[in-house]
Formats: sequence, structure tokens, C-alpha cells
Amino acid sequence: MHMNGVGWISAIIIGGLAGWLAEMVMKSNTGIFMNIIMGIVGAVVLNAILQALEVSDFGVGRWAYLITAFIGACLLIFAGRLIRR
Repeated sequence: MHMNGVGWISAIIIGGLAGWLAEMVMKSNTGIFMNIIMGIVGAVVLNAILQALEVSDFGVGRWAYLITAFIGACLLIFAGRLIRR
């Protein structure tokens, strides 16, 4: 699993922040545990999509992981809304 050069603890913290930001932007109502999950899974999903499209990711480091996790979490919220309908 490619995590843009961050460790597990940083991935949890940054994933939680990215999930919270996505929750605020997308106006969803999830808890802190779900925010962390969405941030981490969102980063992994978006990295997989970018690698499949042969597009370079946003770089290496905490800021790159935050951007990737935020966009990925927004995509997960959007996909969840599509499935629920």
C-alpha cells in the first residue's frame, strides 16, 4: 500500500483530518471513526485510480497525503450517496 511517505500514525491523524474536511465540504454527518476510515480508504482508492490511469500522484509527504485523502474521501461520500439512491 502506497501512503505517500507517511507512517501509520500520521496516516491515521491526517486521514481523520481529511475525512473531517470532506464531511464539512460534502455536508455529510459521520462520526470521527468514520472520518478516519474515509480519509485513509479515500487516499488508497484515489492512489489506485491515479496509478491505473498512469497519472502521477500529488507528490510525497503529509500535504500530498492530505490532498489525496481529502479528494478520495469526497469521492467515497459521493459514491455512497449514489448507491443509497
